[in-house]
Amino acid sequence: MNKMKDRVKSIANQLSEAGVKNAQVGIILGTGLGSLVEEIEIEKSIPYDSINGLPKATVEFHQGKLIYGSLSGTKVIAMQGRFHYYEGYTASEIVIPVRVMHELGVEKLLISNAAGNLNSDWSKGDLMLINDHINLQPDNPLRGMDGQAFGHIFVDMSEPYNLQMNDTLKRIASRAKVRLREGVYSAVAGPNLETKAEYRFLRMIGADAVGMSTVPEVIAANQLGLPVAAISVLTDDCDPDNLAPVNIEEILAVAKKSERGLVKIITEYLEQ
Repeated sequence: MNKMKDRVKSIANQLSEAGVKNAQVGIILGTGLGSLVEEIEIEKSIPYDSINGLPKATVEFHQGKLIYGSLSGTKVIAMQGRFHYYEGYTASEIVIPVRVMHELGVEKLLISNAAGNLNSDWSKGDLMLINDHINLQPDNPLRGMDGQAFGHIFVDMSEPYNLQMNDTLKRIASRAKVRLREGVYSAVAGPNLETKAEYRFLRMIGADAVGMSTVPEVIAANQLGLPVAAISVLTDDCDPDNLAPVNIEEILAVAKKSERGLVKIITEYLEQ
């Protein structure tokens, strides 16, 4: 048996024994996007540190908790804080939560992130439904023996984001009068933000937003046949011709303000 496969099964067994069972939807919450948890009827709140085999969340604004309960009548597992390549983890370690949730029987995956806005027609504070991505990170969760342990590694990525889920999310946003852009997410290694020249390059290759997460998780979900959708909160404008120094506090404040729309979309999605 593969060590990573054993690790995933061990974590899933720990959670199952702790009462984390029969969840239908998995949710991964990004930077500054933790208030969705306030809407969950929480049955279990488990710190990552107490789950043997799970990586540790090292980013100061990530809570680092696994939340299990009901949201809009649906059993969910919510990861309040994720793992990143820039924290020193391999791509295979980053996607352990996705593989664990699949092992526990989760049927769909919803992902959120905070991202920089590259589209000059949009503004910070907008939400963007991801319909495609560009992977510029130097690692891949399907690489090597770890990847092979979870299935076929030459995974088709012609439609990495589930069309049916995306259509439903768009209809919900329209009905709720929440502005939901749609575009391409580019994933970079981080942790530094980009230079003006790098922002110009990302625009040239077709990216509407840039961030440091999500793509490894989406790749792993596609390998497992787990339908996935993802929404970015655009927290800052990445205009290379009018680039202001980064303000992390402002980015977190924008994420906090804009996630009200995100919470509305996700809760109404789960009602359906």
